Order: sequence, then C-alpha cells, then structure tokens
Amino acid sequence: MSVKESKDFKVAILGGGMGGLCLAVGLLKSGIKIDVFEQAEAFGEIGAGIGIGPNGIQALRKLGVLDEVLRISDEPLAMRTFIFKSGLPDHSLIYDYPGMETDLGLGVHRARFLDTFIQLLPPEVAHFNKKCLKVLADDDGATAFFEDGSSHTADIVIGCDGIKSVTRTAVLGKVIEPKFSGTIVFRGLIPIDAGVKAIGPDILDRPHGYMGPNKHIIVFPINSQETVNVVVFSTRTPNADQLGPQSGQPWVIPSTQAEMLSHYEGWGPQVVDLLNNITSPSKWFLHMLDPPLETYVNGNVAILGDAAHGMLPHMGSGAGQAIEDAYILSELLSLPQTTKRNLKLVLKAYDYVRRPRANKVLTRSRDVGEIYEFRGPSGDNQTGIRKDLENMWSFVWHHDLGDDVRTATEYLEEISAQSPSPQHRISSL
Repeated sequence: MSVKESKDFKVAILGGGMGGLCLAVGLLKSGIKIDVFEQAEAFGEIGAGIGIGPNGIQALRKLGVLDEVLRISDEPLAMRTFIFKSGLPDHSLIYDYPGMETDLGLGVHRARFLDTFIQLLPPEVAHFNKKCLKVLADDDGATAFFEDGSSHTADIVIGCDGIKSVTRTAVLGKVIEPKFSGTIVFRGLIPIDAGVKAIGPDILDRPHGYMGPNKHIIVFPINSQETVNVVVFSTRTPNADQLGPQSGQPWVIPSTQAEMLSHYEGWGPQVVDLLNNITSPSKWFLHMLDPPLETYVNGNVAILGDAAHGMLPHMGSGAGQAIEDAYILSELLSLPQTTKRNLKLVLKAYDYVRRPRANKVLTRSRDVGEIYEFRGPSGDNQTGIRKDLENMWSFVWHHDLGDDVRTATEYLEEISAQSPSPQHRISSL
C-alpha cells in the first residue's frame, strides 16, 4: 500500500497484533506517516481461532479491508449464533440463541486474519525485535525506549502492546497489573470429521457451548470448516489462586490430555469425545484488567485493544473491540481538521467514545462467564440461565460505529472551543 502523506504528524504504533495492524492500515489509507514496532522477529498471533461478530465486521468494512480479509482467510460471512447445551450426560438444549439475517460474523484462524494486514503494510514501516521498556511523553510528542538501546520519537505513541502493556504505565502514571481471573483454559484443534462425529452436523454451521458447574466448553469451526477450535474452561472458586500461574511462570504452557480430562469427569459423551481428540492441549491462565481503566489516553499517548481493555473471552468480543478501537482512532486522526497541534484533544475524543463502550464489554464478558458456569444472577436452573443469556450480544453486535464517529467529532469540537490554547482550537467539524 502506497499513499501520499497528507498530515503534518507521525504516529508510532507499539505492537503488531490485530489491533496494531488494523490501526496501521487505517492510518496508511489516509496518508498518515506511521512506524510499527514489534518485539518479536516477525508479526504473529498466539492462539488458533477467533470469532469476529457483526460489530467487528462493520468496522472491517468501514476500514475498507473486509473483502481482503475474506479473500485471504478463505472464509465466508455467516450467521454464527450459539447453540447452548448442558455439558452433563443428557446434553439437553439450554438455549438456541436467535439471530437476525444481518448478524453475520466470521470464524477465522488468527494467522490468516493477520496475513491480510501484513500484506497491506509496506515493509519499510515495520521494525522487529523492538521490545519496548518504557514510553515517556512531553509537550511535543512521546518517545519509546527499546531493550536494544534504541529509541523512537513521534508526535503520538499508540500502545497496542497487549494485556501486559508497557504503554499503559505511561497513560496511567503507574503500573496496572492484569489480574488472574480464576479460570484456566485448555485449547486444541481437531479435524472437522472428529467434531461432526462428537457433536453432529450442526457444528458445521453453528458454534456450540457446553455448560456446567464451574466449567464450560466453546466449540466452533475454522479454516473453511476443515478444523474445529475447542476451548475448554475450568474455574475454581473461591480458591482461584490455586489454579493460577506460579511466580514467573508463562501464562501459556503445554499441558496433557490427562490433565484436561481430569477437570471434566462425569461430563457427557459429546464432551468426552471432543476432548479425547485433543492429544496435546495448551493451557492458558486467563487474566483481565479489573477494575476497568479510568482513561485510555494521557497527552500524546494512547492505548487500544488488550492494552486498554484486556477482557475474558466469554463473549468472543476482544478482537472486535480492538478492531473498533482501530477504526475510531484512525477516523479521528484522519479528519481534515486534525493536525499536530490538536492531537491531544483528538486522543481525548477517542477516549470519550471508546472507553465507556469497551469497558462495558469487558465487564459483561466477565459476567457471561459466570452465566456459562451456572453462577448467573438468575440461578443455576435452565429457566434462569436462559433468562440471563437472552439478548446478551445485542449491545455488542447492534452498534452503529458511524454514530460513535459523529459523537466523537462533536465532542472534539466542543473541547476545542473550550481549549485555553488557541493552537489547539479547530474550525467547525
């Protein structure tokens, strides 16, 4: 992608995951000068499949990359609402989540999704083996300092550096450590034939959730229905710390089939068949930002994605929220009136619209995990669980991002008019 530069400012993006590369491509399309710094030796994502709901699809379409995502991922858009069943031996139907014809989503392998943005990124803007140690801001911009002794100064620095974000410290003025949620996850991929044999042909078209006391399993197809992604959750309460990582232990480690199966003794045959096909699961210690952050920006520094609202995966909304962040921020930075002089106000407008929504999704994702494991507010009987599950995705999926852009630009005009510094004021938007 080659676009003539149209702005008088430069953006440094720390982190080359989904959020960082979505932002990079959005800014490049508007002719904004960027540099992307990735601590690994190449772009890549940890994990297998991700689900992108209708809100994420809307953001990708507005970013102008949806067709390319579909082409490279070789996945169709489809209505992907869940079938929820009991994980116990009868596998009774708990709730068949209804969907509208417009509720189109995408189940895709992370690597294929990321490939879309890698191919749109000019090689010269990507810098690898750049582990950021700290970010310092001043009145004129911000500087990222890297482990190799180098540094980079830009007019604004955007931290897309994940839940263990270094940039977050520059935004909050203190270290905010993610908290262990009390839940571990075993992950594995199995052939589609094995998934159909265990569950039935419904798995070809609908993701499934198996629910039970303190445990649940999420199952959905990826890779053009060649593979089934199996995500196996186990929560121990109130002694959550007994499940947590030891000091200094990575959050993702190898596990064994025997350890995974030990958490699911007494569950039904569909669950057992699924787990028997996962011979070498990985084990994840799930963390989240709790409580939600009070701001996503500070001066010339901002954060997005997991750095800002690292959430539990129970609504499958983490990727979608990062994509929304990237879209809104790229739109605001691309406004004709956005210049080097008013970048701080533009970042405030980003925070104004994104933080309340993303923090709500973060909190709701935690609550949904409680429902899946029979700890919801309406009780552990099927009637109560169905009540708690009704319309749970509506506020996430059925959201107008165009309204967010309009709200942000109106807020930007308002705070610009109130700014004591004439150089920060902008003409009517």
